[in-house]
Amino acid sequence: MSSDLTIGVLALQGDVREHLSALAECDALARPVRRPAELDSVDALVIPGGESTTISNLAAEFGLFKPLQKRINGGMPVYGSCAGMILLAGTVLDGRPDRPSFGGIDMTVRRNAFGRQIDSFEAAVQLDGIDGDPFHAVFIRAPWVEEVGPDAQVLGRVTSGAAAGRIVAVQQGHLLATAFHPELTGDLRVHRYFVELARRSG
Repeated sequence: MSSDLTIGVLALQGDVREHLSALAECDALARPVRRPAELDSVDALVIPGGESTTISNLAAEFGLFKPLQKRINGGMPVYGSCAGMILLAGTVLDGRPDRPSFGGIDMTVRRNAFGRQIDSFEAAVQLDGIDGDPFHAVFIRAPWVEEVGPDAQVLGRVTSGAAAGRIVAVQQGHLLATAFHPELTGDLRVHRYFVELARRSG
């Protein structure tokens, strides 16, 4: 990967350290982003899992909400996992109306669709565009995608169990989102996919 491509991780709440580590293992230059000036210094961004309302609130408090929306609309590559998926959705079900998402992907996402923390689970997900065996995905208070618009591409669905068929990975151009947490698995394929996406968009 070219050393002049820098990927930030939105470091307001959630699995920040795990994403930074995964990106570093993909030979990416990765750094935390908490301020608008730090956002200006990166070419791509990861929005980690955590609590979507908290991340949205803190983004507004730190002066990041509108600058991040502007960068997303301007074509910056962004990957959102779990809460990050919610924050990239154009429409969010069961969310707080006073806490909007950043938007960007034409999809409808339901918060906590798989249940509460106690209902967390692991499942196989076959991901289009990612070679190898189905991805062993970790779902923690995860959303799912109810529907996608014509510009969004479904990359993955749960392949078995009670959640079989649910959409859990979507891409729209420079934006990527998963309902699961690849940073917790040690499997770097999703992060490598995003690094390549960021490189192509550069």
